[in-house]
Amino acid sequence: MALIIIIVIILYALSTIWAWNSLGDIEKPQKIAVIVIGVLITYIITAIVFAISKSGINYQEIMGESEIRRIIVMIFTGVNLLILLPYISKQLYKIHEGEIEQKDFLRKMAILAVIFIICMWIECGYMKNTQNGILKIYQLNK
Repeated sequence: MALIIIIVIILYALSTIWAWNSLGDIEKPQKIAVIVIGVLITYIITAIVFAISKSGINYQEIMGESEIRRIIVMIFTGVNLLILLPYISKQLYKIHEGEIEQKDFLRKMAILAVIFIICMWIECGYMKNTQNGILKIYQLNK
């Protein structure tokens, strides 16, 4: 469990540092707001994907679904953040600097959203397999 916590901390730290640097010379309160909002939105989306992925999985009363959910959502949120947050931050900085127009930004975000939805569909299947694997290991050790 300690290893998982260390990995999660590293994932969140890397994505935060990378996003912070990608935001360039934008003021600190705005950087903090972008990162916090990004983390919250990514967490919510990942929690929804987990909720969808657990359909059809029967957690016995002795099995802690809330503990598994917390761990899986934390890990997957960290991975999703590492992929999304720095890129979005860089695009926001480009708007701030006038390198791209808002229309181009919105087009890029729409493309990213489509790719993200496809990835969340794949991630949903992976989460389902992960949960089933955890339950199988638990049943073998029972």
